[in-house]
Amino acid sequence: MSDIRKRTGARGTTYQVRYPNKSSNSGYAYATFNTRKEAIEFRDGSRAFQNSSCRCDIVSVEDGVQKWLDICEKEGRNGREPVTRYTLDNYEYRAGIIKKYTWEKDLSGLSKADIIEFRSWLLSNYSRDVAHKVLTSFHSMVLELVSRAVMTHDVAAGVTVSAASRYDEPVSIPTEREIASLLSAADRLANSKNAVLAKTWLRYRPMLYLAIDSGMRPQEYLVAAKGCLRPTGIEVARALEGGGTRITVTKTRAGRRLIDLTSETLQMVRHYADKHAVANGYDLIFPCNNGEWQSIRNWRRRGFGRACEEAGLMEMIEEDGKRFERPKYKLYDLRHFYASMLIDQRVNLKRIQTLMGHRNIQTTLNVYGHLIERAEAVSQERTSVLMSLSRDSCGKSVAEQS
Repeated sequence: MSDIRKRTGARGTTYQVRYPNKSSNSGYAYATFNTRKEAIEFRDGSRAFQNSSCRCDIVSVEDGVQKWLDICEKEGRNGREPVTRYTLDNYEYRAGIIKKYTWEKDLSGLSKADIIEFRSWLLSNYSRDVAHKVLTSFHSMVLELVSRAVMTHDVAAGVTVSAASRYDEPVSIPTEREIASLLSAADRLANSKNAVLAKTWLRYRPMLYLAIDSGMRPQEYLVAAKGCLRPTGIEVARALEGGGTRITVTKTRAGRRLIDLTSETLQMVRHYADKHAVANGYDLIFPCNNGEWQSIRNWRRRGFGRACEEAGLMEMIEEDGKRFERPKYKLYDLRHFYASMLIDQRVNLKRIQTLMGHRNIQTTLNVYGHLIERAEAVSQERTSVLMSLSRDSCGKSVAEQS
């Protein structure tokens, strides 16, 4: 039987709920709340939990994590499709970190304070980014178990690690002049007198044009299908898994989208697919000579890196006391350039989200919000609040007074 006890101490008045817990030595577990209302809601939920036909084999945090992984792999969370193998590998890595922590309580005994302690442990032992991802997965597990009546309430609510830092640098975006130089470099390389170089850039040139003109992710255009070319553009329907081991569907449903291309790019891509691409079993537009898909690493080094060098887009950096040159931009910066052009053209924010393949608009705002604000600031007329006020013609401002 559950009961509520009022406690008054140095921290003021709190309400402690005692409820049955078979895994506890005393046969009871305890939860403390600041208000009686919260305590009553927990008590009533605890009663429902005790009377429900829950999974009694899910007791420890380790049990809960494994249940969550099984759901992600076989069923899909919250009605969604099961995750890809690559995503599951990431989840398993995070689950391993959760299991490393010394959990002194079972699932039913966890409180918000316990999750805060877990967060402190994460931040002490891992990077902020890893801590954010692990805590997000932990919260996802809790919500899944609450929905299945394995846990009574969301003990992780409000306990977060911000993924962004105020010291984070904004995305790096090539200028229009630099992009023009990059495309000109691709044109020169494709028309090189060196036969080997020209043959290589016969494929790399349309790839670079497509990357810039579509804003597609590298893992999307490397496995783009000939069957996805449309009269005015290309449909994004699949992608390489993070490890590059196999072709799968786009990471989320939002990733599937239709992107318009300039006629020059579309014609160039279609010409390569029809006239030069080797026969392959994957319907690839840009297959390797053996019919397999290209690796992002090779494309980054031999293709994009070479084009940056030809265009003079290199920078000198120093690491471990050694100075060396590297491309000024990364592959993803072409995607950022595409987004910046959409913003400059005042494309609707929802449309930008769709074209970028973002699952939610918050991602678009997080990455490109500063560009949107800048574009809006340029387009707006400067206004003054006082200028809009209706005043007597004989009125004088404070500055006019002697």
